[in-house]
Amino acid sequence: MSISTSSILSMSGITKRFGATIALDDVAIDVQPGQVLALIGENGAGKSTLMRILSGSIKPDSGQMCLEQQAYEPADPHSARLAGVSMIYQELTIAPDLSLEDNLMLGCESSRFGLLDRKAQRERMQEALRLLGLDQFPLTIPARLLSPASQQLVEIARALVNQSKIVIFDEPTSSLTSEDVQQLFKVIRILKERGLGLVYISHFLEEIRELCDDYVILRDGQSVGAGKLDEASDDQIVHLMIGRELDELFPTVPHEQGELLVDLTNLTGSEKPVDVSLQIRRGEIVGLAGLVGAGRTELARCLYGLDPVKSGTVKIEEIQPAPNPRARIRAGMGMVSEDRKTEGLAQNRSIADNLTLSRLEDYARFGVVNLTSQKKSAREWMNRLNVKAESPEQTIQALSGGNQQKVAIARVLHQQADLLILDEPTRGIDVRTKSEIYRLMGECAAQGKAVLFISSYLPELQAVCDRIGVMARGRLKEIRPTEEWTAAEIMRVAISK
Repeated sequence: MSISTSSILSMSGITKRFGATIALDDVAIDVQPGQVLALIGENGAGKSTLMRILSGSIKPDSGQMCLEQQAYEPADPHSARLAGVSMIYQELTIAPDLSLEDNLMLGCESSRFGLLDRKAQRERMQEALRLLGLDQFPLTIPARLLSPASQQLVEIARALVNQSKIVIFDEPTSSLTSEDVQQLFKVIRILKERGLGLVYISHFLEEIRELCDDYVILRDGQSVGAGKLDEASDDQIVHLMIGRELDELFPTVPHEQGELLVDLTNLTGSEKPVDVSLQIRRGEIVGLAGLVGAGRTELARCLYGLDPVKSGTVKIEEIQPAPNPRARIRAGMGMVSEDRKTEGLAQNRSIADNLTLSRLEDYARFGVVNLTSQKKSAREWMNRLNVKAESPEQTIQALSGGNQQKVAIARVLHQQADLLILDEPTRGIDVRTKSEIYRLMGECAAQGKAVLFISSYLPELQAVCDRIGVMARGRLKEIRPTEEWTAAEIMRVAISK
């Protein structure tokens, strides 16, 4: 396919207000055929609002959009898809109980005389299935039986079947293994070669540099920088993102190990973990590395009492609390789940409710919650963690991802937990918020608390942790002081039998 030099997409003067808040102010982007454009910015910078406008979810207050030199004003997401704009969301939009075929054709089914024409549909989807390697699956397989990576490929295949001109990827690697990430990158390069215009949103600068040609940076709803990626350093990009120099991506807070806090002995769950023994001391940050499915999250859930323990013991300062979250919370454990959307936070409840949930009884008398006291405490924690929100009454779902994560962490700090179990706490959040979370972890260790830090991002484990353990197939294979590990050694152990 020959690639034109004219823009596939242009957005200019895009402005959007929500009440008194200016979400976007005179923003412009331009996407060429066969180009991967990185859209960069902190959580709350306006990226999602801009993409929601492009994908037809909301309308701008002012500005113009053109698709292949024609005015583009989608009435809704369906009309945007029909016009050739597809969005691959961080949270997949697969219908789990529908088949692979029905998911591919959802909203653009082929029909004849009012009946579904499956023969015509399969002719339309044949090339997309072959191109993305989905032809190995029967078309009748329910989507829920596919891996997350394959479900994501289904969404990309849907864009190809719809003959999309623009495809937007919103944090597409946040739930993928390193192998699946490379497969995704291969697919994106294929789309680029076919002349599609691609917009790629990610907080990982190494991903952006590997995939993208150009960048646009948003800050506080405004375009603050744009250009060729090979002409900009990481420091320049970060400075534009946050409006100041980031002194340290991984801030160091001095802390010393104290007495033994948590002692796991031969802990075994229903499937995972398998026979894990681990000791964690006060004033220590212990990291857990491993591939997706290695059993790290299952270990955290058993430790916190969320999943049943088949055998083994969990002791906190020589006490063995009952294997349920209530008892573990009272014993001094707090956990931030990797799935903040469905598990870590109550999305339709207020910041104050979420932040005080683990100690709500402290604000209740005769079964009635003292809302004034609850909101006062919530506001104090919001100030301490720099949570950007209108008030403690604002619902969690109205916050950016980074601010949601701060509330989740504030909950376990407010709970006064001695052991903080943090499962992928920096996933899908911006550089500055990551740095703030690293600092909080160090401060907790300096206060004599302990942190169990689960992450798939090796640089942060190596920069933040005192010791790193590597899990594979449900077992804790090795644990060493951080300085004794290299990234290559961690990966070697992670893939060992």
